[in-house]
Amino acid sequence: MIQFVKKSCCILFFLLIICCVSINSKTLKPDEPCKRIVLYYHDILFNGTDLANATSAKITNDTQFGYHFGMMVVFDDPMTKDGHLHSPPVARAQGFYFYDKRGTYNAWFAYTLIFNSTEYKGTLNIMGADPLPEKTRDLSVVGGTGDFFMARGIATFTTEDVQGDYYFRLQMDIKLYECYKT
Repeated sequence: MIQFVKKSCCILFFLLIICCVSINSKTLKPDEPCKRIVLYYHDILFNGTDLANATSAKITNDTQFGYHFGMMVVFDDPMTKDGHLHSPPVARAQGFYFYDKRGTYNAWFAYTLIFNSTEYKGTLNIMGADPLPEKTRDLSVVGGTGDFFMARGIATFTTEDVQGDYYFRLQMDIKLYECYKT
């Protein structure tokens, strides 16, 4: 009888664990993000004369290797819902990028999107390589706060406009696959 009770308790314990794990686990569906946001990133690099309009600044100079290799830029850029620079910003992108490849244009980004609007409140943290010659580039969404608490996903960059070395606009298609707040 004692053996039967021990076996029954063990089976019941394992069933309980399996139920708890299946209830708490999430199945990631790469074709079905739990949240999707499309924003436009506008970067205006300070050129020495546009202090009122600049949203970013070089903190290191280019080297003689070419392709801006070694140049680092710190930014506080507006994020809009459309491609117009003068549209009301829905977020700010604050962080840095640096050019890290000698043979072609390639940048590495690390920044936080800061939302403070009626639609969203909180932050998203994004980082990764941006191989500029590619038509689209994926960077990792590695976390967030507020409405984006512990979010995970992908931010796909598409270059929309480049005006010399001093202005560029990216479309950012942000797809979150791990969402804890809806």
